[in-house]
Amino acid sequence: MKLGVFVSDYKLAVDTLDRMKGENLGIVLVQNGVYHAVLKEGGKESALLGKTPRLYALSEDLQTRGLRPEQVDKRVKVVDYSGLVDVIFNDFEKVAWL
Repeated sequence: MKLGVFVSDYKLAVDTLDRMKGENLGIVLVQNGVYHAVLKEGGKESALLGKTPRLYALSEDLQTRGLRPEQVDKRVKVVDYSGLVDVIFNDFEKVAWL
Protein backbone atom coordinates (compact mmCIF):
# COMPACT_ATOMS: atom_id res chain seq x y z
CA MET A 1 0.00 0.00 0.00
CA LYS A 2 1.22 3.48 -0.83
CA LEU A 3 0.81 5.37 2.44
CA GLY A 4 1.31 9.11 2.82
CA VAL A 5 1.76 10.42 6.35
CA PHE A 6 1.31 14.10 7.15
CA VAL A 7 3.54 15.24 10.01
CA SER A 8 2.44 18.56 11.47
CA ASP A 9 4.42 18.71 14.69
CA TYR A 10 8.13 19.03 15.34
CA LYS A 11 8.03 17.04 18.58
CA LEU A 12 6.89 13.69 17.30
CA ALA A 13 7.26 10.26 18.80
CA VAL A 14 9.13 8.55 15.97
CA ASP A 15 7.97 5.17 17.25
CA THR A 16 4.44 6.07 16.10
CA LEU A 17 5.73 6.43 12.57
CA ASP A 18 7.73 3.20 12.91
CA ARG A 19 4.48 1.31 13.49
CA MET A 20 2.95 2.62 10.27
CA LYS A 21 3.91 0.20 7.55
CA GLY A 22 3.58 0.73 3.86
CA GLU A 23 5.43 -0.54 0.85
CA ASN A 24 5.87 2.97 -0.38
CA LEU A 25 5.75 5.16 2.70
CA GLY A 26 5.88 8.89 2.03
CA ILE A 27 6.14 11.68 4.58
CA VAL A 28 4.64 15.12 3.99
CA LEU A 29 5.92 17.80 6.36
CA VAL A 30 3.36 20.53 7.01
CA GLN A 31 2.81 23.24 9.62
CA ASN A 32 5.50 22.91 12.33
CA GLY A 33 6.51 19.57 10.84
CA VAL A 34 8.59 21.46 8.24
CA TYR A 35 11.20 22.05 10.96
CA HIS A 36 12.20 18.39 10.53
CA ALA A 37 13.55 19.32 7.08
CA VAL A 38 15.69 22.20 8.36
CA LEU A 39 16.65 22.12 12.03
CA LYS A 40 19.20 19.99 13.82
CA GLU A 41 19.08 19.27 17.53
CA GLY A 42 22.44 18.68 19.15
CA GLY A 43 24.01 18.58 15.70
CA LYS A 44 21.81 15.67 14.62
CA GLU A 45 19.26 15.73 11.84
CA SER A 46 15.69 14.67 12.42
CA ALA A 47 15.20 10.90 12.61
CA LEU A 48 12.30 11.30 10.16
CA LEU A 49 14.71 12.05 7.32
CA GLY A 50 15.96 8.46 7.37
CA LYS A 51 12.53 6.81 7.35
CA THR A 52 11.83 6.99 3.62
CA PRO A 53 13.28 8.40 0.43
CA ARG A 54 9.90 10.02 -0.30
CA LEU A 55 9.89 13.22 1.74
CA TYR A 56 8.00 16.41 0.97
CA ALA A 57 7.74 19.80 2.68
CA LEU A 58 5.05 22.38 1.99
CA SER A 59 6.66 25.59 0.69
CA GLU A 60 4.00 27.88 2.14
CA ASP A 61 4.59 26.49 5.63
CA LEU A 62 8.36 26.95 5.25
CA GLN A 63 7.84 30.54 4.17
CA THR A 64 5.41 31.26 7.03
CA ARG A 65 8.12 30.18 9.49
CA GLY A 66 10.82 32.30 7.84
CA LEU A 67 12.59 29.30 6.31
CA ARG A 68 13.95 29.25 2.76
CA PRO A 69 13.88 26.27 0.36
CA GLU A 70 17.69 26.32 0.14
CA GLN A 71 17.84 25.57 3.89
CA VAL A 72 15.89 22.34 3.41
CA ASP A 73 17.74 19.01 3.51
CA LYS A 74 18.49 17.79 -0.02
CA ARG A 75 16.43 14.62 0.51
CA VAL A 76 13.23 16.64 0.97
CA LYS A 77 11.29 17.84 -2.06
CA VAL A 78 9.66 21.23 -1.51
CA VAL A 79 6.16 21.44 -3.02
CA ASP A 80 3.49 24.13 -3.09
CA TYR A 81 -0.23 23.46 -2.52
CA SER A 82 -0.78 22.54 -6.16
CA GLY A 83 2.17 20.15 -6.11
CA LEU A 84 0.94 18.65 -2.86
CA VAL A 85 -2.43 17.86 -4.42
CA ASP A 86 -0.62 16.08 -7.25
CA VAL A 87 1.49 14.10 -4.76
CA ILE A 88 -1.57 13.05 -2.75
CA PHE A 89 -3.61 11.90 -5.74
CA ASN A 90 -0.79 10.40 -7.80
CA ASP A 91 1.55 8.87 -5.22
CA PHE A 92 -0.61 7.63 -2.33
CA GLU A 93 -3.50 5.23 -1.94
CA LYS A 94 -4.15 6.28 1.67
CA VAL A 95 -3.11 9.18 3.86
CA ALA A 96 -2.81 9.60 7.61
CA TRP A 97 -2.17 12.62 9.81
CA LEU A 98 0.16 12.62 12.83
